[in-house]
Amino acid sequence: MNLGPAGASPETTSLLSAPNGEIALLVGAAADPSGGRFRDRVDRDHRSRGASSRPSELRIEGGRHYETRLARGTGGSKVTDSRFVRITEVGPRDGLQNESAIVPSREKIALVDALGRAGFPEIEVTSFVSPRWVPQLADAAEVMAGIERRPGTIYSVLCPNQKGAERALAANAGKISIFTAASESFCQRNLNASIEESIERFRPVVESARAAGLPLRGYVSCVVECPYEGEISPEQVGETVRRLLSLTDGDIEIALGETLGVADPNQIEGLLEEIEIDVQVSAIDLHLHDTRGKALLCVERALACGIRAFDSSCAGLGGCPFAPGASGNLATEALLEFLEAAGWTTGVDRDAVLEAASIAKRITGRAADA
Repeated sequence: MNLGPAGASPETTSLLSAPNGEIALLVGAAADPSGGRFRDRVDRDHRSRGASSRPSELRIEGGRHYETRLARGTGGSKVTDSRFVRITEVGPRDGLQNESAIVPSREKIALVDALGRAGFPEIEVTSFVSPRWVPQLADAAEVMAGIERRPGTIYSVLCPNQKGAERALAANAGKISIFTAASESFCQRNLNASIEESIERFRPVVESARAAGLPLRGYVSCVVECPYEGEISPEQVGETVRRLLSLTDGDIEIALGETLGVADPNQIEGLLEEIEIDVQVSAIDLHLHDTRGKALLCVERALACGIRAFDSSCAGLGGCPFAPGASGNLATEALLEFLEAAGWTTGVDRDAVLEAASIAKRITGRAADA
């Protein structure tokens, strides 16, 4: 892939406006636009998965080679050289689910409302899972009923099965997320099912979401490493992504979850090179944890590769009850500071996020450590 500063130089790869006004990927130097590299790369991708698996349009205009690639799961949106980054705030759900002390519903509502004032395009509020598995989120319906819903913000929820989907629809969820893994062992621990069984379990959830006109997100956990199996190959992740795309006819947002927070930038780039065979990189959401302190380095590389959407959690809350050793999510405050310093825009008010982070620290007992 090698787009931007982390890969090839501007002389060999860049995003340019095509004569028809579209943004297209230009490959090759001006004197020799491709030297065969462009065609070789695209042909290699097509041979590996079949020509129809990676929709693209090849053309030559004014002596330049252009490739316009269509995204699966995004209604066919095209590559853009946008400086806008979309952030999904996952603190109320992924951030709180691992807390051992039950946080009162009113405090969760206050946190969501504070985050709403920051202007996030999406806040993942809670999960309609069995209280037996995640007791912290047993009050999902109460929280959804109590939050202030602001225009322009999607209030999404996680659902493991049809029963959860029914509760989510009754709670007026704005988006439904389903979740599986690239690791069979993790899937068994997290969902008590194989990867294939988890996909089949989601079929009625998908049907319910479509009937209600709600967008779908599909999480794939353990995209780099699994706490039970060790290293996970990009090909394993790609296979799980294809199962989700098949389940939904491609009409789903793919979120890649680096569950353990152990990835380095090269692993992220290698992962995206595999997944872009089936999903346009700019349509992928990247969910990072920060166990080894490399999350922002991974963000930097992911941006260079074309990622334009990230999950983060205020105050760096998080972890996973089924992933021993995994620390919190990438902190929203740190992500915003990094992006703003690098010239990216998010539409999120960082001061409001800092206020929400103070609430998060207080209700989880972290204020004394701040």
